[in-house]
Amino acid sequence: MTLVVGFTILISLGLAQLLDKSFPGRRVVRWAVIVPWAASLIVTSKLFVWIYDYYFGILNHVLTSLRIVAEPVDWLGNDATVMGAMIAVGVFVSLPFTTYVVLAGLATIPGDVYEAARLDGASPWRAYRSVTLPLLAPALLVATVLNLIYVFNSFPIVWTLNDRNPGFGHDTMVTFMYKIAFKSALRDVGLAAALGVVNVAVVLVAVLVYLKTVRWQDAEA
Repeated sequence: MTLVVGFTILISLGLAQLLDKSFPGRRVVRWAVIVPWAASLIVTSKLFVWIYDYYFGILNHVLTSLRIVAEPVDWLGNDATVMGAMIAVGVFVSLPFTTYVVLAGLATIPGDVYEAARLDGASPWRAYRSVTLPLLAPALLVATVLNLIYVFNSFPIVWTLNDRNPGFGHDTMVTFMYKIAFKSALRDVGLAAALGVVNVAVVLVAVLVYLKTVRWQDAEA
């Protein structure tokens, strides 16, 4: 969960910076970025199941053609690769929302702030580190909290990509509860319900952080 959110924030920062610049076809690129968020999670996850397929997946075909790997990789069947494969899908579907949040944050930064930084002799990297990132802090905090809630409660991605693997080694709380209640030999609905209460409590903490963040933004405005 932490890796998905972390990678999503980092990639979104770069992508939002790109989309904030003026270039031919920018509107089309912005529309294209939102497609993974608008599409059904089940459809997107199933698409990646085909991409990762050991025998017919395009990923293995490309990697073996470029001689990056000597033989196809069982991305979703090998304990060494399944978690990384799921993280990649999680980042892919989280990028559009996070990128647009950061993009909205960039749009609120006045241009004269950058002009003042240039007059003070700040390099582009120094201006980004000392001006852009601090002013983006509220947007980044909101994006981080909402992504944590989203990833923590993600069921379709993990279940679609990981349903053939036995055990609980690569489950989130939601898929773990589902397996405990309906799929494992335990069939322990009571334990699953107790875990559900814990899950709700964790989400409530994240919601409280989010509400406090929004209230802080409103107070600053």
